[in-house]
Amino acid sequence: MAQIINHSFDTIPKSYLFSEVARRVAAFRAAHPEKALIPMGIGDVTRPLRRPVIDALIKAAEEQTHAESFHGYGPEQGYDFLRQAVLGHYAGFGVRLEKEDVFISDGAKSDLGNLPDLFSKNCVVLLPDPVYPVYRDSNLMAGRKVKYLAATRENGFAPLPDKDTHADLIYLCSPANPTGAAYTKEQLNVWVDWALANDAVILYDAAYECFIRDDLPHSIYEVEGAEKCAIEVCSLSKTAGFTGIRCGYTVVPHGLVREGQNLHDLWLRRQCTKMNGVAYPIQRAAEAVFTPEGMAACKEDIAAYLRAAAIVAEALDELGVWYCGGKNSPYIWMECPKGLDSWQFFDALLENAGIIGTPGSGFGENGEGYFRLSAFSGEENARAAMERLRAWLKG
Repeated sequence: MAQIINHSFDTIPKSYLFSEVARRVAAFRAAHPEKALIPMGIGDVTRPLRRPVIDALIKAAEEQTHAESFHGYGPEQGYDFLRQAVLGHYAGFGVRLEKEDVFISDGAKSDLGNLPDLFSKNCVVLLPDPVYPVYRDSNLMAGRKVKYLAATRENGFAPLPDKDTHADLIYLCSPANPTGAAYTKEQLNVWVDWALANDAVILYDAAYECFIRDDLPHSIYEVEGAEKCAIEVCSLSKTAGFTGIRCGYTVVPHGLVREGQNLHDLWLRRQCTKMNGVAYPIQRAAEAVFTPEGMAACKEDIAAYLRAAAIVAEALDELGVWYCGGKNSPYIWMECPKGLDSWQFFDALLENAGIIGTPGSGFGENGEGYFRLSAFSGEENARAAMERLRAWLKG
């Protein structure tokens, strides 16, 4: 009998990390219905969509009720009005792009999983470890060889290539999920030089660039030469609370060519075949994010999440627990106390403090012994959670 199943699925964990977290939390709630839990695990936002976004969404939806303003199938690469708005956002940190280089999508996760369609199954993929599971699982599903580059406390969870680093594709995320670590421009320059020298392609996840407050690059295209070796993916999920309505964008420069093939043209062909674009009302809502009123509102929300991160950081400082992140990122990457491993700490934190977090081992081998807390639950929850953590660890 012919084999019809893609057995590359056999190489990935049977359960997605956050599905296992949800399963354990559900079991705990069923056993302890009287206990109020504080969610600081999955990175979903909690602050609602802002007025400029909602007004644009409502207006665009109303347009759909009139024949003269109705929109059906849109361009697969996105409407020009939103692509131009994205160009303006990049110009704000000194990056000039062409409108045709910008592709509108339903979010970063989809594009990060779909971009490998452009590359051979024989490509070697290099991932920092710990890593966002989508990078790993989507390539293992396709049957590619995946190698890991150790991201550790010693290198600030921002590893760099050396003479023995060999790969065709490399995923970088800055500020990183899960560690919150961010690359400097000098460090990104090392990666760009490496990619150009090795004909490699960088898939750069900039989903958290809006949280950067220090003098750090918001885009890999701030580095000279990156347009010849990097594809950048970004999202409005965390920037503007679009986790529920879904919109993001990917930049594939015209100058990115490998083996005589223009990757921009390949991605356009792929999208035209497999995607019908993002809904018109959603794109109008996304356009409103980039207006002065929209950006001002988003900055208020981001500042609130960073204040929640600072509350967590202050408590960990007081408790003498090592951590990174939380400054240019909504994530705090902490060392598990009491000598516990990641899942042991997950269970103990749930049992003793009623706090839901994310075990570091779910992000890779080098995540063992660490734990991710998210600031997206807000300041009030962060304050309450840290009081519980203090009471448990000091008790």
